[in-house]
Amino acid sequence: MQRRILGGTGISVSEYALGAMMFGALGNADHDDSVRIIHRALDAGINFVDTADIYSAGESEEIVGKALKGRRDDIVLATKAHGSMGDDPNHGGNSRRWITREVENSLRRLGTDHIDLYQIHRPDPATDIDETLSVLSDLVRAGKVRAVGSSTFPAEQIVEAQWVSDRRGHVRFRSEQPPYSILARGAEAAVLPTAQKYGMGVLSWGPLSAGWLSGRYTKASDIDLSGGRAAVERQKFDPSLPDNARKLEAVGALSELASEAGISLPHLAIAFVRAHPAITSVIIGPRTMEQLEDLLAGSEVELSEDVLDRIDEIVPPGTDLNRADSYYVPPALADKTRRRR
Repeated sequence: MQRRILGGTGISVSEYALGAMMFGALGNADHDDSVRIIHRALDAGINFVDTADIYSAGESEEIVGKALKGRRDDIVLATKAHGSMGDDPNHGGNSRRWITREVENSLRRLGTDHIDLYQIHRPDPATDIDETLSVLSDLVRAGKVRAVGSSTFPAEQIVEAQWVSDRRGHVRFRSEQPPYSILARGAEAAVLPTAQKYGMGVLSWGPLSAGWLSGRYTKASDIDLSGGRAAVERQKFDPSLPDNARKLEAVGALSELASEAGISLPHLAIAFVRAHPAITSVIIGPRTMEQLEDLLAGSEVELSEDVLDRIDEIVPPGTDLNRADSYYVPPALADKTRRRR
């Protein structure tokens, strides 16, 4: 497993990061099996584990904590805060009040005294970025956090955060974690160039585009809208919607391309993301050992210029085939009262 430096921090991380979202009630509820999967990933050379407080309401962090006992010093551990952890509106967001409390909860669940990369999971329009960066700076100085990053921030808010850090003397975001796949290439337009400009590491997530590039969808009837993620996020899966019909068409063309190249579609998808010069680590999120083994088997796949050019023809650079796959809607678009007098 090759290594890269995380955003000028001097921290060496594997090109694959193990995403822990699928460990817990949301995915694999068997703790022992999840621990075995984590150990297999570590044995394969992955030294970077990424989780979040909100994943299965803290259960993912607890599983990761169990798996890292006796191995913590060799692992770069990342987690996140922002998402709602209860009915109280103050139990979430990016305020000093919440982050000060929630970092302690994460440390307890993870069974560690420090977090290597503490990330703000989403922007919070209700909280001044100066407030958020101020508390993150205090956590770094206290030794509870080593470095801080953002996740799914639009380019303009990445720039604002860098400016505020410089102007106010705060620690700055050292990384950004955007969704990025062949079907969702919007990050190429501004987020990835902005991260490069500011020397930030990039931990991309969703390389298989919520399963669209796993090989399981070859025709509209393969998409089951009656349960699971497709039922919850219907706008991202319903093949009757034009944007999803475009995705299905692209998947067909990409499957043919992968076959011609002599590799599987998932290996093509992850190798594409890894090939971008802004990417530090690609987050893979297996639920089973079988899924992990398949993803590990493609860790050395390199795509030729011809194959990359063909991908550009199928999905043009900077294009999200379905806007919903950007996973962030600016408040000015989400809240109609912001557009009405």
